[in-house]
Amino acid sequence: MAATLAQKIIARACGRASVTPGDVVTANVDLAMIHDSGGPRRVEPILKELGAGLFDKDRVVLISDHFVPGETDEGARILALTRQWAKERGVAFHDGEGICHVVLPEKGHLKPGMFVVGGDSHSPTGGAFGAYMFGIGATEMAGVLATGEIWIKVPETILIEWRGRLGAGVTAKDMMLAACARLGMDGGQYQAIEYTGEAVRALSMQARMTLSNMAAELGAQAGLIAPDETTAAWLAAMGGDAGDWQGLSTDADAPLMARHVFDASALQPQAAAPHSPANSAPVDEAGNVAVDVAYIGACTGAKLEDLTAAAAILKGRKAAAGVELLVA
Repeated sequence: MAATLAQKIIARACGRASVTPGDVVTANVDLAMIHDSGGPRRVEPILKELGAGLFDKDRVVLISDHFVPGETDEGARILALTRQWAKERGVAFHDGEGICHVVLPEKGHLKPGMFVVGGDSHSPTGGAFGAYMFGIGATEMAGVLATGEIWIKVPETILIEWRGRLGAGVTAKDMMLAACARLGMDGGQYQAIEYTGEAVRALSMQARMTLSNMAAELGAQAGLIAPDETTAAWLAAMGGDAGDWQGLSTDADAPLMARHVFDASALQPQAAAPHSPANSAPVDEAGNVAVDVAYIGACTGAKLEDLTAAAAILKGRKAAAGVELLVA
């Protein structure tokens, strides 16, 4: 039976030959990612109340990034609790090494075909590597940590196809802002979005991560990109393993909820007006807007390629008087 990439991964996770959109299934979790904000301080009280341990400490990754470097008393307390929990539970722990969504694949924890949950709304980032990864809250995460399982309603797949090639100075972030403007913040509500097309294949892995990350801004559960040679090469360079990825793609005749086609060659740099990414338009239409604070960072814009691009523009220059420039 023809199936989408999302269906193939979910079917494997729940031990079935196939699944159909709308099925409610119990899936085995390959990996659970938590961070200092929604992690130990939230899940440990629940685990204690249940009298439960971790289903498998080797399939749990903890990353401290939200409260680093602990500049307040509360932040320092949360970081201390996080570090102690990691030591007591014996899980893989990355302390202040970067944003969780970037650290997870860089440290070799992800590979194509995995079924992964993350304790953060932008966990769909992992979909850039052909993994089915989505975000859950602390209560549900506690259940996963105790049992290694989670129920899921099999989503339909929405294909976003980018034809042609991006022009100079146009990025994956522009692609997503344009998608948000056309489809709206609920354009993928609870569905699996899959990105495809020539422009997507031409992107680096760091740029692909931006696409998958911002599936959350479309309301989607997951943001998938079928793995390819670029995926395998990047994971190998990071010391990881892509495994047997060749069959991880959507079949040509698999049923889709929708297919949206975009022209990458016509895309211009975008700017989103308050208070939503859906309020995006070509930056030329923004006019001359006074800037008080400029922020380079967050989980869509703090990867090394993003920072390198910003540094190239800023080299030899200073922030204008009255402008606060933050890089994080």
